[in-house]
Amino acid sequence: MAILITEKTRVLVQGITGKEGSRATLQMKNYATRVLAGVTPGKGGQEVHGVPVYNTIKEALENHPGINASFVAVPNFAAYGAIKEAIENKIPLINILTEHIPIQDSAKAIAMAREANVRIVGPSSIGIISPGIGKVGSIGGDDPRGVYSKGNVGVISKSGGMASEISWILTKNGIGQSTVIGIGGDILVGSGFADLMADFEKDEQTKALVLFGEIGGTYEEEAAEFIKSGKFTKKVVSFVSGLFAETLPQGTKLGHAGAIIYGEKGSYKSKINSLKEAGVIIAKTPDEIPGLLEI
Repeated sequence: MAILITEKTRVLVQGITGKEGSRATLQMKNYATRVLAGVTPGKGGQEVHGVPVYNTIKEALENHPGINASFVAVPNFAAYGAIKEAIENKIPLINILTEHIPIQDSAKAIAMAREANVRIVGPSSIGIISPGIGKVGSIGGDDPRGVYSKGNVGVISKSGGMASEISWILTKNGIGQSTVIGIGGDILVGSGFADLMADFEKDEQTKALVLFGEIGGTYEEEAAEFIKSGKFTKKVVSFVSGLFAETLPQGTKLGHAGAIIYGEKGSYKSKINSLKEAGVIIAKTPDEIPGLLEI
């Protein structure tokens, strides 16, 4: 069955006339995803790869009422307005590619989405793919078929690149995926590990889950608490990057926006200990993951 992206997914692309929006539109269409419309204010009436462009989401929905997912690929200064428009028009799934959104804008958008019962994945998300069904975003690039294969293991990754790397490792070992999600590496994301684990728990296709974590933030610790509470009952294997950071001087700046550690919280040690206590199997390298799944 998969989660988030199903046979019923119908996509709107916000920022479709831009480079990233246009490229992702073609990639999604080539993977048999139904992209119904795009929105770029002031450019209504155009077409991008055969997809009609509208000035507003309201216009797009009037012409394509089946739209139920939005892919946001607009400049960071315009992101909050675009997300707000999607939420106000009750689009249930919003996947945000845009990077470097001001944290106060992300906070406002995420709070608004939760109030409206709208699911945000991102910001800084590579996308979501349910192999053999469809994808939203640039995940898998032009041809995901060599990397992603249909199966019964879910993957949630902070890193976009590692979402593909882990899926390729699984695929070459004969293990397919149900849905693979790049949640983004920002300090604030719309859907953390625990949020998505609740969906994977209900999904009959998914028999096990792989989590790719990184230092900074507390999403891994939250996942551990979610498992301890009994709300997730399937096998979980995790790899957490950032062991090297344990040797760095306090206060060292790292690349990812989300790589902020408060005392012990968010550290590599804290994440690993929390996950182990919850019964999660820890992989020392990504290549170990297929053998640890044993499903």
